[in-house]
Amino acid sequence: MNPKELLARVKEDHVKFISYQFTDVTGAVKSVDAPIDRLEVALEDGVWFDGSSVEGFARIQESDMRLVIDPATYAVLPWSPAESRRARVFCDIYTPDGKPFEGDPRGVLKRALANVAERGWTYNVGPEPEFFLFRRNGGEGIHPVPHDVGGYFDFSADDEAVRVRTELMDALSGMGLEVEIGHHEVALGQHEIDFRFADALRTADNVLTLKYTVKAIAAKHDLVASFMPKPVFGINGSGMHCHQSLFDAKGSNLFHDEKDEFHLSKLAYGFIAGQLAHARALAAIVAPTVNSYKRLVPGYEAPVYIGWAQTNRSALIRIPRYTEGRDKAARAELRFPDPSANPYLAFAAILSAALDGIDNKMTPPAPLNNINLYHLDAEERRKMGVGELPGSLAEALVELDRDEVLKAALGDTIYEAFVRAKWAEWDEFRIHVTDWEVERYLEVA
Repeated sequence: MNPKELLARVKEDHVKFISYQFTDVTGAVKSVDAPIDRLEVALEDGVWFDGSSVEGFARIQESDMRLVIDPATYAVLPWSPAESRRARVFCDIYTPDGKPFEGDPRGVLKRALANVAERGWTYNVGPEPEFFLFRRNGGEGIHPVPHDVGGYFDFSADDEAVRVRTELMDALSGMGLEVEIGHHEVALGQHEIDFRFADALRTADNVLTLKYTVKAIAAKHDLVASFMPKPVFGINGSGMHCHQSLFDAKGSNLFHDEKDEFHLSKLAYGFIAGQLAHARALAAIVAPTVNSYKRLVPGYEAPVYIGWAQTNRSALIRIPRYTEGRDKAARAELRFPDPSANPYLAFAAILSAALDGIDNKMTPPAPLNNINLYHLDAEERRKMGVGELPGSLAEALVELDRDEVLKAALGDTIYEAFVRAKWAEWDEFRIHVTDWEVERYLEVA
């Protein structure tokens, strides 16, 4: 969609207000709203805003920033009332001198994808974001009480959770996502809505769209939607498995090789090897919260150990089984990202790790097929050369600091802002006194 087409569309859709959206370094969606009669000027001149209060943006003396609209991201917000109908567009961020702002997470991903485009490739991602629906626990308080009692793929003819999920899928489809399937996940109150894979930039936009649409529709039903990785102790957490592939300009899947045992090309093996080699540092970006490491523990289907396999869901990277005649379906499923990640930074980082593996002709270790890694002790894993993900956000941040490839992928501005925000998060957690500590130590210490 070009600017002229966008102006025509907003008129057809009777839009009254438009939200110019972008994210901070942590992935929180920010919005500058304006009446629709300012859209034509915004398309020509951009939208100026004060970036000094946004996490990871400019210092106070360099606060002016300009949003440049991406017309292709236009979508009406289906929950907005007709009398004040709102739409949104995602924007890229520029400095006053007209240069792309180095602290723009969307810009980081665009730069990573430009590297791929120069090779004649397209990087596709198909994520599987999971989330919980909770009831409120009196007043405005929130307590993690699951919204339903269903289990994995459960069906009920008159299930309130199904009705909410159906409304969610309808809203997402109306916003341009090609929804493929929605279903109940393993834990009580846990759901997953999958949409068709696309190039990484569009997919990252779609992840953000899904997250705030799910929250808005849930709120209509007086529910709280949470993409927190581990909101409830003792049950499965929420991940965002990412199915990845590289296609060439002719639409051929570069991961497929008919002659290989696993139907994988040398390029695919390099891709896998790079992500495994950088996995410990990647954790800080794809599992970026204190809570993320409550999910990445043995026993709840989340990956903990660094390896790949075709028939092993405990592995960090899984290669779905090849089906005859479906060459384009060849892909690598990275299983440790979670939906708290900023999708722009996550996709840029995992792509850069993969390209490092391809460019340096890395080869992955032997696949861990038919091995339950959770049943091996530390010595057995050591003999097999199987590493382990960091056990905390602090440990992951230390690994990231050692990884020059990922730091270069983020760029100095984003890297410094990201680690500053995350170390602050860790320090706040470190000094906070939890209910568990009070229950355990108050009377016995």
